[in-house]
Formats: sequence, structure tokens, C-alpha cells
Amino acid sequence: MGNTVKKQRPVNLDLQTISFPVTAIASILHRVSGIIVFVALAILLSLLAQSLSSKEGFDTVASLADNFFIKFILWGILTALAYHIVVGIRHMIMDLGYWEELESGNQSAKVSFVIAIILSLLAGVLVW
Repeated sequence: MGNTVKKQRPVNLDLQTISFPVTAIASILHRVSGIIVFVALAILLSLLAQSLSSKEGFDTVASLADNFFIKFILWGILTALAYHIVVGIRHMIMDLGYWEELESGNQSAKVSFVIAIILSLLAGVLVW
């Protein structure tokens, strides 16, 4: 039988006490925004199909655009899309070998957040 060595590793399963670095937060939110954009694409394509089906279909979809809740969802979709694009570009630049160091990676993540917030505000102006 072999020697079994029990490794003494700290176990922390309380997610509220774990502090993630800004780069990890950017990466996790990029994946979440990708899922949101993927699901939203199906919804938006079905609305597009309905709006192109007939004048009544167009009027139905156009009347939805007056609803505050629908505007809020549309703003959320545009915000997720903007964030996904901005951080996706950041990831592609990192794939080219730039911003791979800890400090430049942290800075690029923070800049990505600022750009995404600005685009989110602009999307809010567009929607409302």
C-alpha cells in the first residue's frame, strides 16, 4: 500500500470573504455578458421576425418600445453587449502579447470598466 499523506490546505468556501482581483472580475463579467448577449439575440431576432412579418406585427413590436420595463431590458442588453465588446477587445489585445503583466492587466481592466460605463450611459440616452 503506499504512504498516504494528508495535505493540510486551507479551505474557504465563504464567497463573501474571498476578494477577487479586478482582472478576475473583468473575466467573469465578460462570460456573464456573453451569456446575456446570446440569450438576448434569440429574443431580439424573434422581435425582428415579428416586426417584418406584417404591418400589425411591426405595430405590436413598436408599441412594446413604449413600455418602461422593455426599455430597461433593452438598455441592459445594450450595456451587456457594450461590455462584452470592450472586454473582448481587451482580451484580443492581451492575446497579441500586450497588457499581460500584473500592473498593466489591472490598469486595462479598470479602463475597460470605465469605457463600458460610458457606453452604458450612452445606451441609456439612446433608449430613453
